[in-house]
Amino acid sequence: MDFITSIILGIVEGLTEFIPVSSTGHMILTTKLLGYDDQTPVMKTFEVVIQLGAILAIALVYWRRILDLLGWTRVEPLSKRSPKKKRLDLLHVFLGIAPALVVAFFARDFIKSLFHVQTVLYALVAGGIFMIFSEWYNKHKAQITAHELDDLSYKQALMIGLYQIISVFWPGFSRSGSTIAGGMLSGVSYRASADFSFLIAIPIMCAASGYELLDSYRYLSSDVLGVFAVGFIVSFVVAYFVVLVFMRLIQKVRLTHFAIYRFVLAALFWLFIMH
Repeated sequence: MDFITSIILGIVEGLTEFIPVSSTGHMILTTKLLGYDDQTPVMKTFEVVIQLGAILAIALVYWRRILDLLGWTRVEPLSKRSPKKKRLDLLHVFLGIAPALVVAFFARDFIKSLFHVQTVLYALVAGGIFMIFSEWYNKHKAQITAHELDDLSYKQALMIGLYQIISVFWPGFSRSGSTIAGGMLSGVSYRASADFSFLIAIPIMCAASGYELLDSYRYLSSDVLGVFAVGFIVSFVVAYFVVLVFMRLIQKVRLTHFAIYRFVLAALFWLFIMH
C-alpha cells in the first residue's frame, strides 16, 4: 500500500462511517476498484486503524455529551421549552449497543464470510428500501414521542439496538442507516435518531476495532506506520467535518436522498464493474 491509497481509503472511511450509506460496503467496493484484497491481514489492520480515526472524530463532536453521561459535567437541555425531567444515561447507551455486540461476538466467523461484493450490492438496495419506508412511516404513521435525545425511552433505545443487528449480519446495510431508520420506526425524530446513532457508534466501534486489533496488532510494523498514520489522520479530519455538516443539514438531507445514492451506486457498480 502507498500513501495515495492510504489517503483515498481514509477519505472513503471518513465520508461514509457516520452517514447511512455503509462504510463497510464502500471500503469493500473501493478496495476492489483499487485492486486490493480487503481480507488480507495488513488491509484489515489498516481498516481498523482508520476506523479509530473516525471514532476519535465523533468523540470530539460529542465530547460534552460523553462527559455528561460519565457524570463529569452537565450539558444544557437541548430544548428550552421546559426543564427536562429525564436525561439520556448510560443504560440507554448499553441497550443501544448490547444486542449487536452479543450477536457480533458469537457469529463473528459467519459474518466475516459474508464480506464480498455481491452481498454489499444487495445490502445497499435493501437498506435503501428500508430507509425510505422508515422515513415514510415516521412522517405519516408513527407517533413521535422522542423529539430530542433526552426524550429517548429505554424501550426505544433497545429497539434501535435490535435494528442495529441487521447491519451486523448484512455487510453493506449500514450501521447508521439501520439505527437511524430503526429509531424513526420506533417513534424517535430524525434528528434524535441520528444523534443517538452517532453517540452509540463510539462504544460499539471501539469494542469492534479493539477486538480486531487484538488479532492484527502485530502487523503494525515500522514499514507501514507512516501509511497507517496518514490514513488515520485523513479519516479523522474528514469524518469530523462530515458529521458537523450532516447535523447542520439534517432537515434538508433526508434518508430518501441517501437511499437514492445507494441505488445508483449499486446499479453502476453492478453494470460497469461486475459485468
